[in-house]
Amino acid sequence: MELMVPVKDGEVWAEDSGGPGGPGGPGGDAPPLVLLHPGVADSRVWDRILPRLARGRRVIRYDARGYGRSPAPTAPFSLVDDLVAVLDHFDVARAFLAASSMGGTTSIGLALSDPARVAGLALLVPGITGNPDFTMAEFTAEVGRLAQAGDMDGLVALVRRTSAAAGTGDDPVAEALIRAVLPAWFAVHPHQVPDPPAFDRLGELDVPCVLALGERDAPEVVRCNEEMAARIPGCRLVRLRDSDHFPTLREPDAVVDIILESYAVAR
Repeated sequence: MELMVPVKDGEVWAEDSGGPGGPGGPGGDAPPLVLLHPGVADSRVWDRILPRLARGRRVIRYDARGYGRSPAPTAPFSLVDDLVAVLDHFDVARAFLAASSMGGTTSIGLALSDPARVAGLALLVPGITGNPDFTMAEFTAEVGRLAQAGDMDGLVALVRRTSAAAGTGDDPVAEALIRAVLPAWFAVHPHQVPDPPAFDRLGELDVPCVLALGERDAPEVVRCNEEMAARIPGCRLVRLRDSDHFPTLREPDAVVDIILESYAVAR
């Protein structure tokens, strides 16, 4: 079921697979699996593995404001508040969150602000707020320079070099995802309200957690992910040898295993 979900001063596109724990399905005690996409792609980044994740369980995914099928924001908003609005719309009191990059930042934010709503976390190459050593300053400056010049091809090439280094040839799927999200970056920036710093609070997380890093990701991201895993109590760190910032494209079978094994423990 696809639909537009109301959020404060806007709406986002979402999809609910139904099934166990979902509308009309058995297994109501099983927490739904909610998928949160990265900043370098919209929710289509889950397409390759969604059928396996939804087999026998309820899966919800959505596009953050300005991404994919969600309209651009027109007023200040918080990614964590939007996640809460999506859960509330689907009457989900407690969910297992599988989240990549930007989605990981959002999921950690909710797990800290309202831990009763989070059954567990599967974090793929996650971001984090409040880490002074994780600024990606050179990347951000280059994005600004290319954007000012209106060089969209240059932006795509930059993101491919930094976030999609494990790709081969033309890497058409990753390139299409990257090109599609560039307008969202500039539409969202003036309106997104940063969520509170979380890096120094990672030790407060009290939910089952696995963190998968991509060994071919940007070195700054790898270092940050290693430190995050070390700070989260009981976190299992998985190293994906052949993945960059697109693990669902590079190692989909491993990602499915990571998510479903963690989901089974969290239940």
